[in-house]
Amino acid sequence: MAAAANHRAALLVGALASAALVFTAFLLLEQPGLGIGHFFYVPVVLAALSLGAIGGAVAGVGATALFAVAVIVNPRVPTSDAFTIAMAIRAITFCGIGTVVGWYSNANRDLVERLREQADRDFGTGLLNARAFDEALNARCVDGRPFVLLLADMDDLKRTNDAHGHEAGNRAIGRVGATLSGCFTRDAVVARIGGDEFAVLTSTTEDELAEIAAALSTALQRENLPTTFGWAAAPADGSVATQLFRKADDRLYAAKLLRRGPQSALRIATQEPFASSA
Repeated sequence: MAAAANHRAALLVGALASAALVFTAFLLLEQPGLGIGHFFYVPVVLAALSLGAIGGAVAGVGATALFAVAVIVNPRVPTSDAFTIAMAIRAITFCGIGTVVGWYSNANRDLVERLREQADRDFGTGLLNARAFDEALNARCVDGRPFVLLLADMDDLKRTNDAHGHEAGNRAIGRVGATLSGCFTRDAVVARIGGDEFAVLTSTTEDELAEIAAALSTALQRENLPTTFGWAAAPADGSVATQLFRKADDRLYAAKLLRRGPQSALRIATQEPFASSA
């Protein structure tokens, strides 16, 4: 957004500079039949690209007024040329070009914004996708303030797909995503980062997150959507994305093994990475 604002500001500066340049050139060089005044289209177009349809029309009016002043001031051009039908036609074309170019610029800007938004979204759930989530996570790490990364993994999606088809599996994914989104405040970042995997960034404390995760697990289990959670807190568990993901994934995997029974629990006790993360 900042880059777009800077680009529009640069276009506006270019419009003002080119208007001054054309005005000066008209005063110094214009004589009947030369046509330097046609170059006033340049600042009109630049202003329209920056300000949109209304701004382009206003720029057209301004260019017309500036042209009329230049005609009056230039001793080599008859003053009466500022009050002719040709000047009126020029005013209409200046304003028309400014309006059309400005409208196109607004439409193109809206299209680019929609495309950018869609590029950041997961098609199936409407949540952020993995690429956008990685950017958000890296930004939080750079910011340095404490936050928690929560990972969620659906346990039986393959069984649902095999038993009821992929359409039912997609509906299940959407329900899990909607449940996750509804349990966190607006400042939280919720994303689908894999086929049946979700991730959340939140400033919620670890104790509060444990309660939320327990409530989520119960609610999803009640809907026959068993989901396992793992978490990592920054900066306690790491200060970069890879460290936090590794820690949260270790805890998630340990929770999955515990759910599977005593033999899996024994496996946790005999594997150092999971024993240290539980």
